[in-house]
Amino acid sequence: MTQSAPSTAAAPATPAAPVPAAWPNNLPPMPVVDFAQFGEVETVTLSRNQKLVSSFLSRNWAQIPHVTHHDDARADALETFRKQLAASSGVKLTPLPFLLKAAARALAAFPRFNASLAPDGSSLVMKRYFHIGVAVETPNGLVVPVIRDCDKKSVFELASELADKTERARTKGLPMAEMSGGCFSISSLGSIGGTAFTPIINAPEVAILGVTRTAERLAMVHGRVESTLAMPLSLSYDHRVINGADAARFVRFIADQLTVPEDLAK
Repeated sequence: MTQSAPSTAAAPATPAAPVPAAWPNNLPPMPVVDFAQFGEVETVTLSRNQKLVSSFLSRNWAQIPHVTHHDDARADALETFRKQLAASSGVKLTPLPFLLKAAARALAAFPRFNASLAPDGSSLVMKRYFHIGVAVETPNGLVVPVIRDCDKKSVFELASELADKTERARTKGLPMAEMSGGCFSISSLGSIGGTAFTPIINAPEVAILGVTRTAERLAMVHGRVESTLAMPLSLSYDHRVINGADAARFVRFIADQLTVPEDLAK
């Protein structure tokens, strides 16, 4: 009598892990509304530049985990020195050239802020140059001219280059070559107002500094209440690359640089 081999029960198949829906495909669509049913309306077509900026901002906000750190820089020395330097030289000087110099030094001191995350998220590209973009409002929307080698230029050189690029951006337009290659960006609303905001990171950069209007405030200085000038700083950063403690140190480094404007002017 031939004995058959005992049958072996098949191991139960491991169920496949569910694949998460691709974001944002799992979100409901934006509402489509006929606003004319509620009253008179007008449809205004966006410019080509506004459409491009809108798509880039939407991508950056959706795909980068933003965190914004707020701090104040004491600006008494900066404002006094800036006005004296402008009066003696006849050159218009805003706080922006000083901020460009301070930011370049901060990028050198905190190299992760001067990096870009590889598309696959597995590595950082560390940059050894210091090119900084400055957001400029134009009739056709926002553009970001890039000032190259900010660490190697004086505040007068930075002011002249910034004025030239701002004027051409608002009148003739700038070629892409002058709006690419940035390591970091600054968005200033100081000439308009405000106390703080959350600027959107300009990918593939990992941080952007927002600046609002310098204002007079009361502060405790050496045990006495004094009136000081405070410049609000708002740093948005990519939390995949930068942690909160380093963001706070980065902003404080810039604020400390601004208290010695004579050094930045070189």
